[in-house]
Amino acid sequence: MITKKNAFIKGTGSYVPPKILKNDFFEAIGSSDEWIYKNLGIKERRIAEGEVTSDLAYKAGLKALEEANVKPEEIDLIIVATSTPDRQAPSTACFVQEKMGAYQAVAFDISAVCSGGLYGIAIGCQFIETGMYQNVLIIGADTFSTITDWERKDSVFFGDGAGAILLSATNEDKGFFDFKLHADGRGKYHFNIPAGGSEMPASEETLKQKLHYFQMNGKEVFNTATKVLPETITEILEANKLSASDIDWVIPHQPSIRILQETARKVDIPFEKVMTNMDKYANTSGGTIPIVLDETYKSGKIQPGNILLFAAVGSGWTWGTALYKA
Repeated sequence: MITKKNAFIKGTGSYVPPKILKNDFFEAIGSSDEWIYKNLGIKERRIAEGEVTSDLAYKAGLKALEEANVKPEEIDLIIVATSTPDRQAPSTACFVQEKMGAYQAVAFDISAVCSGGLYGIAIGCQFIETGMYQNVLIIGADTFSTITDWERKDSVFFGDGAGAILLSATNEDKGFFDFKLHADGRGKYHFNIPAGGSEMPASEETLKQKLHYFQMNGKEVFNTATKVLPETITEILEANKLSASDIDWVIPHQPSIRILQETARKVDIPFEKVMTNMDKYANTSGGTIPIVLDETYKSGKIQPGNILLFAAVGSGWTWGTALYKA
């Protein structure tokens, strides 16, 4: 199946802040624990206090390096997927590089919101496959609590957290062997943060109107996700002459339990193969895929030879899939 030098997962790590915010917090805005859990699959989420995005990313990254027995000075590239950077400049990846002492590593951020972790993996794999780099650290990290208007009903969706994946080169019959990535800018206003960029710089008026918080059209998110995810899963399976029954585990972004259930139903994958952790962490955006991957590895579920299917959809729109042989 794999005929060229490829990128495999050498180590994983994750970190979530200690503060827990349970669903009963949202009763004041007309929601309830019962509704949130039934429709979204969320019981609680983590909230960063005294920590910024690069802190979460750094702690997750160190855990991945420790698991792989790789030193910071051996890292060639650090990619941080985030929608909530520490600052507009420099990149959060540069903050992470400095905290790790990995001064020889190239460092940059990418922004694909909830697809960020998957996009980051795809980018990292290209550097390894071309032979340019040996060790690439991919980190998905977000602190959505900093861009959440807690008086809006959609504030229930997100939590803070970070996950990390160390990709390394291999000539063995394992690793990532295909990606299908997509984007459609026509959906740009269905999930966005209106102010704070060059289009609408920060001002007293934008602060007063709370335009620095995310705004989401929940119906459009659901409709788009349940359309494009099954399509791209079918696309990548057909391209590799695989069927749904060949997939051992699905490692998805964590948008909502209903989106994942509907997607699994449409592509005929048993839901027990779909890994979820939104009950504990809600949607951690760029951090979702690396966090759930770390938990799945540490649970002992993933065995050599297993085929993993990665899938994500995010603002932009952005979406995609990947296949991996363990």
